[in-house]
Amino acid sequence: MFIFLLSSGLFLGWSLGANDAANVFGTAVGSKMLRFKTAAYTCSVFVILGAVISGGGTSSSINHLGSIHTLTGSFLVALSAALSVFLMSKFKLPVSTSQALIGAIIGWNIFAGMPVRAEQLSPFVSAWVFSPILAAICAIVIYLILKKSHVGRGIHLLRLDVYTRLGFVLVCIMGAYTLGANNIANVMGVFISVNPFHSLSIGEVTLLSDIQLLCLVGGLAIAAGIITYSNKVIETVGKNIFRLSPGSGLVVVLASTIVLFLFSSAKLEIFLASHGLPSLPLVPLSSSQSIVGAIIGIAIVKGARGIRYRILAEIALGWVITPIIAGLISLISLYIVQNVFDVKLLAS
Repeated sequence: MFIFLLSSGLFLGWSLGANDAANVFGTAVGSKMLRFKTAAYTCSVFVILGAVISGGGTSSSINHLGSIHTLTGSFLVALSAALSVFLMSKFKLPVSTSQALIGAIIGWNIFAGMPVRAEQLSPFVSAWVFSPILAAICAIVIYLILKKSHVGRGIHLLRLDVYTRLGFVLVCIMGAYTLGANNIANVMGVFISVNPFHSLSIGEVTLLSDIQLLCLVGGLAIAAGIITYSNKVIETVGKNIFRLSPGSGLVVVLASTIVLFLFSSAKLEIFLASHGLPSLPLVPLSSSQSIVGAIIGIAIVKGARGIRYRILAEIALGWVITPIIAGLISLISLYIVQNVFDVKLLAS
């Protein structure tokens, strides 16, 4: 029964991999620097590692936003988010899995009579607003530094091509790791309160904690989505918003990776807090928003010519309606399951 009810989380993980992996290697594939299979399998391995090693912090933040204490409730919330993301993927739009899940959790909170307080929601909303802006700034700064330093000048074209491909591999590895670390919360965060796994130990040595085991299962689901379906969204990210050169594509992925890292690293948060510095919240970001922000940053520094505003408008519309759709699906399905099928969803 647990495996069945966890299946919605696995479906959400698959949908996340199908949609958000394009944000990691869409520009690499779109600019012909990497083959799809090479990028997909490499990305899958490091998404799993990021989810297991560094995914605990953002997962806990999701659990605090809307604590769901029944497995059936977690199943329906995750399924609602997954359906909305899958629907957007069918339209080839890179949407926010984070926003879909938050929308579904708000639907749960309305159903359970637990209104979301502004202080609970503000870290997520502020991260969504500032992450594309921060990604655009990072992309502009990195691009200008590389341009001023004349990187690549005087290098034979064939050797430069090899260096660029190697750079894409390294940056995609970093991007995949941070994607797993940051976005595993979208996949398994609602299951933390009902997690049936126990720590995996050999003697006195704990190999994986209960949360890490849950994140491992979610990471495998994300990897499956990357390998089987992510090519549907890659064309939108890699080609349709703004034509990127291989070098610009590399800068875009690096800028997005830096932003995801800033909102995923528990060690960085502890370091900043211990030195009296403001720290960023450990919340799951929209990798779609950060990558689009980075692409716009490159477009701006190149004079803003060639931006396809119709595509941007469609993507922005997807960002707006995804949490609304997820929230409505969540609220309606919860009412139907409880009142029609007489399934207890609220813990006594």
